[in-house]
Amino acid sequence: MSEPHDTAYDYDVIVVGAGGAGLAASVSAAEAGARVLLLEAEDEIGGSTQLSAGLLTASATSVQESLGVDDSPLRMFQHYMDLNGWRVRPGPVRMFCEQSSGTVEWLLGLGVEIPAQVSRSAHEPGLTRAGVEDVWRGHVPKDQGYGLVQVLDRARARLHVDLALGSRVEDLVVRDGAVHGVVLEGEEATAPAVVIASGGLAADPDLVRRFLPDAGTAGDALFVVAAPGARGDHVGLAERHGLALFGQGWGLLLVTAEFQRYHHWQSGFPPASRIHVGPDGRRCMDEDAPYAVSPGILKDHGGWVWSVFDDDARASLPPGYADWDADRVLEEAAKGVVLRADTLEELAALMDVPADHLTASVARFNTLFADGTDEDFLRHESLAAKGVDPHLAPIATGPFHAVRMLPAELVCTHTGLEVDARTRVLGTDGRALPGLYAAGEAAGGILGERYVGGGNSVAHALVLGRVAGQEAAARAAALSPRHEEEPV
Repeated sequence: MSEPHDTAYDYDVIVVGAGGAGLAASVSAAEAGARVLLLEAEDEIGGSTQLSAGLLTASATSVQESLGVDDSPLRMFQHYMDLNGWRVRPGPVRMFCEQSSGTVEWLLGLGVEIPAQVSRSAHEPGLTRAGVEDVWRGHVPKDQGYGLVQVLDRARARLHVDLALGSRVEDLVVRDGAVHGVVLEGEEATAPAVVIASGGLAADPDLVRRFLPDAGTAGDALFVVAAPGARGDHVGLAERHGLALFGQGWGLLLVTAEFQRYHHWQSGFPPASRIHVGPDGRRCMDEDAPYAVSPGILKDHGGWVWSVFDDDARASLPPGYADWDADRVLEEAAKGVVLRADTLEELAALMDVPADHLTASVARFNTLFADGTDEDFLRHESLAAKGVDPHLAPIATGPFHAVRMLPAELVCTHTGLEVDARTRVLGTDGRALPGLYAAGEAAGGILGERYVGGGNSVAHALVLGRVAGQEAAARAAALSPRHEEEPV
């Protein structure tokens, strides 16, 4: 428990945002004995975490150990940094990797269920291959992101953290070079430590244009699956108080069909027997390349590629999904969004690609997947990790279809308040502003151009939230009447 509290403050710690990061921060601060106020601008808790699969990337966990997976924070750190070309901040990334295991164990202790079993997708509880990984680090909780939020909220209530919904923070209270609280509806709520966990900026189109211009590649096909509260409030705080931002130009854009409007939970999935070709009509990628790298591959081909499949594949789509449905594909073909032709040569003309390139690519694809080994792009390994038989049906039955695949699903943004390895927010001068911490998408320095594995953003939210809560509580305790001022 902390030392006696300074009654000059309303609270010891104020947390801004009740998504995964804010809930983790409030719980960890309260566990350390702090009096905590949790503020949420929306009318419900959960943020983007509640809308997610809840997938967590982490190293050296008890779940991995139970399944015989040999891993370490140092190995995770090296992989993370190499994938991002060492353009993210090494100190904060090292902290993230080192704290990931403890955060998973902390969640398990709170009641989150991650069974020690192999999972073949982000929606099946257990340990999964979650993208570009050197070892499996994808921890899938029972009940997805909603389950994570519910467990954390029960802990919040048990620890008597005050929650105020519909409370959007307008500004920080900064006096004598330190943060002393926040401003709400023109009134101050005071605390010696504030954690900004207000989410990203995906829900604000103007900020998206400023900080993630690549989202413009999809044009009118762009759609956002982040929570509506992800309005980039941290950007305004940075501009008003001289705080550094990090991660400009980075975010997670998933590759989807031009006609898609929903996350795959609702939209469904394209047929397995499909080939992705570039503007030259040649196959150019693993059609199941993880979203960590697929947008970058598209960028090398002008920003988008064609997905080509036959009528058997269209007809075999399972019913009940909003986008990838057999009848919906025909509807989009009638609109001209999906191209449709009786032969591959005729389809190539509609696609404006060389017919001989397309026919040769499809023939090669059919040969490779009849054998079940894709020696060109190793897609058989991606399929096997999902538990899918890599012996795919040939693309051979007309009419044939083609649709543009674009980086059109905006999931999260990576421009946040730059933090150090203690989650303290840095000013533009590189010095930490005393009393201010950040976590989740509002924190910059760890989430990079390449989305590491799957579960990077949820793990980032919970790890940084937990650390920020601990750091904020420690500052509050240090500033209580029986402690000296914390050195900065």
